[in-house]
Amino acid sequence: MKLIRFGEGGAEKPGLNFPPNNLMISVADATRLIQTNAKPSPIEEVSLTEAQGRILREPIQADRDFPPFHRVTMDGIAIRFEGLKQGIHSFAIVGEQHAGSPPQTLTEVAHCLEVMTGTVLPTGTDTVIRYEDIELSERNGQQYAQVNTLSPNAWHNVHLQGSDRKADDVLLTIGTPLSPADIGVIASVGKATLKVSKPLSVAIISTGDELVDIHELPLPYQIRRSNAYALSAALTQAGARTSLFHFHDDKELLRQALGKLLQQFDCLVLSGGVSMGKADFIPVVLAELGVEKLFHTVAQRPGKPFWFGKSTNGQAVFALPGNPVSTFMCAYRYVLPWLKACSQQPPAPTKLAVLAEAVTFKPALTYLMQVQTYLATDGRRMARPYQGGGSGDLANLIQSDAFLELPPDRTLFEAGEVFPLWEFRSY
Repeated sequence: MKLIRFGEGGAEKPGLNFPPNNLMISVADATRLIQTNAKPSPIEEVSLTEAQGRILREPIQADRDFPPFHRVTMDGIAIRFEGLKQGIHSFAIVGEQHAGSPPQTLTEVAHCLEVMTGTVLPTGTDTVIRYEDIELSERNGQQYAQVNTLSPNAWHNVHLQGSDRKADDVLLTIGTPLSPADIGVIASVGKATLKVSKPLSVAIISTGDELVDIHELPLPYQIRRSNAYALSAALTQAGARTSLFHFHDDKELLRQALGKLLQQFDCLVLSGGVSMGKADFIPVVLAELGVEKLFHTVAQRPGKPFWFGKSTNGQAVFALPGNPVSTFMCAYRYVLPWLKACSQQPPAPTKLAVLAEAVTFKPALTYLMQVQTYLATDGRRMARPYQGGGSGDLANLIQSDAFLELPPDRTLFEAGEVFPLWEFRSY
């Protein structure tokens, strides 16, 4: 058995610069506190052409039956099934029914009307015979349709009125992310405008004297900003409107800047400055600004030094660890589900995957392990551990596509076991 060992080293060393374990909050409690503090985002009304990808904030009801009439589903002839029961196989063609025209009426059981796909079923008929199942002929100037293959029952090749949905049925519920299919349904009920969640404004803030912007050439002891851009991409994809900021490790500067941003944005997401180092001013500054701390340290790896709180005005503040994998994981595990809750989306079902290889992880922490997922021949979603250089190994995220969440009460995880999966790539 191949056994992969984790937790015996890495960038986040247990017990270094963090509070003792009894001050840490569990992953489950951190999730609960964050979700509890998700307040509904504002509502705005937009045109249907602008609604793709937005989150619906009003129910959409059918304004009439679906379909609104007995609809022909095949090109052919419309007859009364009673004629076939009487042994009539040759029907005189007395007219044509075209799409968009009021229904014609058939009065004689030995007559038929030619019909086209999508037209209303003529009054007095209840069955459609395909052209493939008839033979057309003409006798004395009258056209006839000879039925060669009998219909098994009445209403054959007819889409019955109201068989899909009834008038006033709820078609789409509040919290639905609107897809192209949804847009088509909304158009069919005559809604030119609709209410959706207004995107939350999120300030994404990186801190640190070692960081330079992406267009700058870093000195040997500097690195380019990357966390802010990854966070912006993830949150924008989830529907937020993001603005990027960077501040140096200066306490007074941070106090002034964060104070202004708390007045301007619905949410603050910070990266770095939340550990116990001498330049980690974020927790102190947030406290001085009146932001209530709900937790600071989470019993997880990566992402142990994770701070979350709310301002006096109710804005959520996420202060994520500075290591790139930690920041990235926390965004997908906590921030994006919070955004969905704010837009009134119902909680998504927990995705699961099968661990492909046995793993050991010694610390008593929830381990969000990078994995590559693939489909087994039997259709199961498999998760293969993708070992890298720890929470600072940003490049390792290129080949992986998800985090597998392993519980903290064990050290050995066997191949074939099933665990929660947090995906960060869409295919």
